[in-house]
Amino acid sequence: MSSGPSAPRALYVHVPFCVRRCSYCDFAVQATREAPTAEWLDAVVGEMRLLADERGWTEPLALDTVYVGGGTPSLLAPGAMAELRERLAPFAAWSDAAEWTCEANPESFTASTAADWRAAGVNRISLGAQTFHEPALRWMGRLHGVDGPRRAMDAAREAGFGNVSVDLIFGLPQRLGRDWGADLHHALTLEPAHVSLYGLTAEAAAPLGRWVLEGRETLAEDDLYADEYLLAHRHLTAAGFRHYEVSNFGLPGRESRHNGVYWTGAPYAALGPGAHAFYPPLRRWNVRGWDDYRVSIAACRSPTDDEETVDDETRALEAAWLGLRTDTGYPLADACNAELRLADAWRARGLAYADPDVVRLTAEGWLLLDRLAVELAEAAEGRAALAG
Repeated sequence: MSSGPSAPRALYVHVPFCVRRCSYCDFAVQATREAPTAEWLDAVVGEMRLLADERGWTEPLALDTVYVGGGTPSLLAPGAMAELRERLAPFAAWSDAAEWTCEANPESFTASTAADWRAAGVNRISLGAQTFHEPALRWMGRLHGVDGPRRAMDAAREAGFGNVSVDLIFGLPQRLGRDWGADLHHALTLEPAHVSLYGLTAEAAAPLGRWVLEGRETLAEDDLYADEYLLAHRHLTAAGFRHYEVSNFGLPGRESRHNGVYWTGAPYAALGPGAHAFYPPLRRWNVRGWDDYRVSIAACRSPTDDEETVDDETRALEAAWLGLRTDTGYPLADACNAELRLADAWRARGLAYADPDVVRLTAEGWLLLDRLAVELAEAAEGRAALAG
């Protein structure tokens, strides 16, 4: 038995270490001044070994994309990426033509880190700038200053990286006085190949969630949130970026191939604390705590926290949601009358473009993505009933 044609061709690897947790963060992270790189490598490679045995992958996975996220991968010791690639080779391998992304924070992405990663074969960087407003950076708990993203970008360029994405957060509390238009301008002066936007939310497990619950902080009003999103759409598309997914903008040919795997419903493998994997129709996720994770691996036990099988109803909702979230859109070739009427109504309201063969949401439509996906899935039930 081999890995087979249905085996994942994408791999996510989670690095759970940060110097400190940002105010908005609810990811699987552990605060530490120095990342235990050797222990992390042992653990994720150990999980890959267990996973290959469990899934029956007797040949290495042939990967098209690898994404090392966090946390803060740029906290890892020199040589970590080269060793990760070498030690995973019996189970998963990728050529230089694959897209290999690593996330980095500006304060820890130095010239030496950039050169080290480039020598290992990393060819794409996702840089967590978030904002260029000093008070907002302090409020977030970010450790880099306003000039941090510029220094990091210079290091990336010097090392030979031509594909660098910049992350920005919009919808900050108004009291901070952040100028979102100025942040967009600063980001464009870095000349990134890609920009990812994240609307601020108050997750229950994050410090911000507690602040909002206790009445110590107030999120941006819905109108401001929408205005900032639409301003980003106008500025970035005017600068030549393709708004190809609800939160992502890329210069031509610089769209994230790895994230595209998630949006098409293709299988993907995942390693590390809190990491989510999809082996259709099975979705599973790991324990979040670093200590729980490494103890499980050391005992040769799967670190899976839980899993679910995607049923027909969930699959229909996800098909609508995934189709609507990209500029590829939701195809109407086999649509029922209810779906066609809904698409017409959206076009009339300016929520979708005037394309008769597919539903492609406008930026205004993307602001309502979750609600519209539910509406579309409900409309598609008529087609499913006829097929049944």
